[in-house]
Amino acid sequence: MKRNRLSFMNKVLQSSPAVKQPKLGCHSSLSQTHMRAALLDWGNLPHHVVLRIFQYLPLIDRARASSVCRRWNEVFHIPDLWRKFEFELNQSATSYFNSTHPDLIQQIIKKHAAHLQYVSFKVDSSTESAEAACGILSQLVNCSIQTLGLISTAKPSFLNMSKSHFVSALTVLFVNSKSLSSIKIEDTPVDDPSLSILVANNSGTLRRLKMSSCPHVSSNGILCVADHCQGLRELALNYYMLSDKLLLALSNETHVNLEHLRIDVVSENAGQIEFHSIKRQSWDALIKHSPGVNVVMYFFLYEEEMETFFKEETPVTHLYFGRSVSKEILGRLGLNCPRLTELVVCANGIQVIDTELICIAEHCKNLTALGLSECEVSCSAFIEFVRLCGRKLTHLSIMEEVLIPDDVYSLDEIHTEVSKYLGRIWFPDVMPLW
Repeated sequence: MKRNRLSFMNKVLQSSPAVKQPKLGCHSSLSQTHMRAALLDWGNLPHHVVLRIFQYLPLIDRARASSVCRRWNEVFHIPDLWRKFEFELNQSATSYFNSTHPDLIQQIIKKHAAHLQYVSFKVDSSTESAEAACGILSQLVNCSIQTLGLISTAKPSFLNMSKSHFVSALTVLFVNSKSLSSIKIEDTPVDDPSLSILVANNSGTLRRLKMSSCPHVSSNGILCVADHCQGLRELALNYYMLSDKLLLALSNETHVNLEHLRIDVVSENAGQIEFHSIKRQSWDALIKHSPGVNVVMYFFLYEEEMETFFKEETPVTHLYFGRSVSKEILGRLGLNCPRLTELVVCANGIQVIDTELICIAEHCKNLTALGLSECEVSCSAFIEFVRLCGRKLTHLSIMEEVLIPDDVYSLDEIHTEVSKYLGRIWFPDVMPLW
């Protein structure tokens, strides 16, 4: 154990410019003996070395180490250690993550709130945890936070709490932090007025805003952000917030040039089947204004709910189907999604999609990534797809069960043919056996 510890310390000290290595000479053996003795006296390590070690330790181990000696306790309170912190809050004894101790939370608020820059809150599904997170947020009045993330490990949690309580706590942070650049507040009761406060205090710094599944935010709230945050580059929202008016506004020459637009397509109401459509002219205006934008769409709909989509040209670049998607919809992709670069289909039922896949390869010239699961594709059609895409297909994840042997190719032969066209060794994915 001492040997391993000594080896680790040698590496740390060698990479540290402040610690000189002993010169070899006639007394080298004696010098090395003294060196080892000094290394084993961890309490004499320089602050910057202890700080580097602390940065690799989990919070609980770091807190325990701080009680070893005065020097280590001093390092424990160095501001650099508190720029990034994740508050973990749960009410269940069986939770897979440990809740941050209340005493430590109070210590952070009292001593390190001004040092926090990258903060996230991970909560379980209980309303109590969400309220505890808001209680901490409301106390961060002397801070300069740059990134904020509110993460529910099991939904919902923030949506179950009082809207006024949540908005009040979030507003405290928006008012006191003047340099917010990245915010993830998905599945929360954030509303348009609170976004206005965010913009009023952080318009010059905000670059990323993720707020899918926020039922109290409207298109007007999104437009408020787009009107004033000229540095905004990434936006995530639900499809029901998307409209022709919003896309045209985002395409105005006075507005931002987005780099990433993520759209989650989910049912707004239980039993919803029909969805509004977006005109091609609106999409065209967005692409003309932001030609390099990645339009990412996540679909969490059933087959009967997707009739509205991809009837006209859609500039989607990354497309993920979380549920079964019909042959008809897949066929539309090749005809109406020329900018497509990544496609993931989690399920298609038992219908063979040979024609649809080849159509995508022929028309989607930028396609570089494909993932298929719970679909059926003949080996011959799949090889033709890979041949058409060629070596630009950098990511190819296909479950073995997807590929159906035919008169030309068997499963034993397919990896050789595919590898030839890809220019690298490739095998289909296999379901692990537990």
